[in-house]
Amino acid sequence: MSKKDVADFMDKLAGVVYKEVKTSGECIVPGFGKLVKAHRKARDGRNPATGETIKIPAKTVVKFRLAKVVKDTVL
Repeated sequence: MSKKDVADFMDKLAGVVYKEVKTSGECIVPGFGKLVKAHRKARDGRNPATGETIKIPAKTVVKFRLAKVVKDTVL
């Protein structure tokens, strides 16, 4: 495959994965792992420059969990 074909495929795969995570909350990429939508609670943080305490609001984030095959192969 040419670099252009691979880049097009990766762009399309990313679009499908983003859409799936947004709608269903998770997407499994066989052989690599799973992307999961998770809610992060509001918490107190600290400004490293001034030491001032700040409030960090709650938000939704995406976490990636490696597949067992990848862990066993790489780690």
